[in-house]
Amino acid sequence: MDVSAVVPAHDEDRLLGRGLDAIAVAAERARLDVEVVVVANRCTDRTAEIAAAAGAVVVESGARCLSAVRNAGIEAAVGRRIVTIDADSRMSPFALVDATRLLDAGGIVGGGTLVVPERRSAGITATYALVGALTAVTRLSGGMFWADRADIEAIGGFDEAVLVGEDLDFARRLRAHGRRDGRRFVALRTAPMVASCRKFDRHGDWHMFAMGRDLPRILRSIRGVDTEWVDEYFHDRVDDPPDQARR
Repeated sequence: MDVSAVVPAHDEDRLLGRGLDAIAVAAERARLDVEVVVVANRCTDRTAEIAAAAGAVVVESGARCLSAVRNAGIEAAVGRRIVTIDADSRMSPFALVDATRLLDAGGIVGGGTLVVPERRSAGITATYALVGALTAVTRLSGGMFWADRADIEAIGGFDEAVLVGEDLDFARRLRAHGRRDGRRFVALRTAPMVASCRKFDRHGDWHMFAMGRDLPRILRSIRGVDTEWVDEYFHDRVDDPPDQARR
């Protein structure tokens, strides 16, 4: 198997189909044998059914930890290269072409991709400008990660002790791993990923700039003191039972 695309999904029956369609288009354009692994995370809807109907491998996970969910998919995958992308996002038709070309050429350990929102507003544009500035400073990108399985396994996958910012932690460690033998971590600049605006729809287009009011709770989640904020922002939907078990 050339590539395994790992797709974490929590109650994503509304958006999963278009994400899987985008992967299929990218696989066809790259002429690659691509396995899709959907990790159905605490789903109460038709996510698993839709994934199976599309030919994906379905892995069930009860974890309330994004790193654990991603790792479950990577463990189940059989591809020699791994791509991870969220269920509500759409990869570019050229994503697998570009990622494969870079990895085949050597000198690249893997990377992320540029991210564009599915809709625009003043608040969303300002948020993406801020994220872009941080990306320029750190030279780390996320959105969709891609790398050889061997390199992901070498760094231990996603760190399940990191509850907030596990994607940037993964990028930082993958970059450091590549530097040991002169390989770079890069972003796919000509194959941007389209991200849904669901969090903006739910919390407001300017909500990232209001997070200072939640800073104490955010810091508690980052430090592992409690998980109140990270559960509310990343894991729980309005109809989620508040007492679902953590693993």
